[in-house]
Amino acid sequence: MLNIQLARIDQSDLVAQGVYDLLLELFPADVASFPVAKLQQAAFQTLRPDGGVWSLLAFNEQEQVIGMLNLSRCVAIYAGGEFGEIAEMYVRPDYRSQKVGEQLMARAKRFAKEKGWAVLEVGAPDVPRCQRTVDFYQRNGFNMVGPRLEFSL
Repeated sequence: MLNIQLARIDQSDLVAQGVYDLLLELFPADVASFPVAKLQQAAFQTLRPDGGVWSLLAFNEQEQVIGMLNLSRCVAIYAGGEFGEIAEMYVRPDYRSQKVGEQLMARAKRFAKEKGWAVLEVGAPDVPRCQRTVDFYQRNGFNMVGPRLEFSL
């Protein structure tokens, strides 16, 4: 049975490991750019109660983390004020196609409603390379509104 919990600050290392696994899968050639210690520090700092970031952790029956979804609080006029963004989501490959992602997504939607957010967004990954990911989000009710661009400071 799947158990999805809102991560506590003392579980920030679990969140960091999930982000590391995600980055390793997406950018295997750049793995040295993602030191685990840096991710652990960032997770610890952002999961504080006033940080505006929350993580949902999915545990299997053996209490191993098999998936994670990170949400951020954002603000925009078009969204009517505060809204949520799915910043990172990862499910271990051996648990994909077992509805773990759908259950994480359902819990994220409930969390967003509890926060009073009218909108929940996610950045669209590269298509066609990540078409399955885009298809997953669309099956879960998301509509394509265009990609986002980034400027690194």
